[in-house]
Amino acid sequence: MNSTNFRTALLVFTVLFISSVSLTAQDKDGKTIYPGAVWPDDHGNHIQAHGGGIIKLGATYYWFGEYRAKDNLPEFRYVGCYSSTDLVNWKFLKKIQFPDPENLGAGWVLERPKVYYNNRTKKFVMYMHLDDRSYKFARVGVAVSDKVDGEYKFVKSFRPLGLESRDIGQFIDDDGTSYLVFESRPTRGFYIAKLSDDYLNVAEQTCFISAPLEGGAIVHYNGLYYAIGSALTGWDPNPNKFATAKSLEGPWSEFKDIAPPESKTYGSQSTMLIKVAGSKDTTVIFMGDQWRPSSQWDSRYLWMPVEIGEGKLKLPEPKPWKLNIKTGQVKVENK
Repeated sequence: MNSTNFRTALLVFTVLFISSVSLTAQDKDGKTIYPGAVWPDDHGNHIQAHGGGIIKLGATYYWFGEYRAKDNLPEFRYVGCYSSTDLVNWKFLKKIQFPDPENLGAGWVLERPKVYYNNRTKKFVMYMHLDDRSYKFARVGVAVSDKVDGEYKFVKSFRPLGLESRDIGQFIDDDGTSYLVFESRPTRGFYIAKLSDDYLNVAEQTCFISAPLEGGAIVHYNGLYYAIGSALTGWDPNPNKFATAKSLEGPWSEFKDIAPPESKTYGSQSTMLIKVAGSKDTTVIFMGDQWRPSSQWDSRYLWMPVEIGEGKLKLPEPKPWKLNIKTGQVKVENK
């Protein structure tokens, strides 16, 4: 075996080993995140929030994502809603049920739900990727609720900026300005679009990043914006890449790998970057999905603190780690 094949085999073994960590180990001390392991909620069930997004209200984080449990009824799509004060231990709040809102028919798609809180209207606004089985509908859906874990009422669907939209991401800047990130296949790139005052539409195009990427995630860190994206390989993982810019409007740097390319981002796909600003340090967490298309309910999550700064971003090899939510400091286990 040559050195390249050996490194690849070692990376694959590492990912498989981490993914095999038992529920007992995951729940061992209530303080450790095990990337790729079963992640139980407060009822002991594996968290169902795939392709998700997180918002923070006060001291509480809310995680929304695709609820893909085995016993879901086929005519509905569900969004899982969870809360946490430490990003480690998650309380199951509810699964939000959506019937087919646009009569898309059997096999219709609801993916990557993201929720924003609008301070002006005092409403919670959920964006989602809506599609038919053939992925030709390519629109975003919008639903609204008075409570973060309330009943979300479907309002409408539309194509942002009049463009096809599939994978979506969310970004809330440090000043509270909210943006939708969406991938448009015909233009071979992804867009950053500022939301309207009521968050029910997009107000304007902020930037078009000319790179055929999906799973867009953005963070603002020490004066630079970092954007991550995943290549268009469907369920299969690939080498995710990042670029930087001094402004959301760009210009953006060339895209570079965030991890060894042979690891294919350690079998994961980006969905969000979470910034935890504590009293002693600021940590940025890569939030990724390890998809299992034939058993979607068992898809896992790869969360790891990234090495970031001065225009560089690296996703280190996944290992168990602890987060101090108050200080913002992390401790990665050396094994």
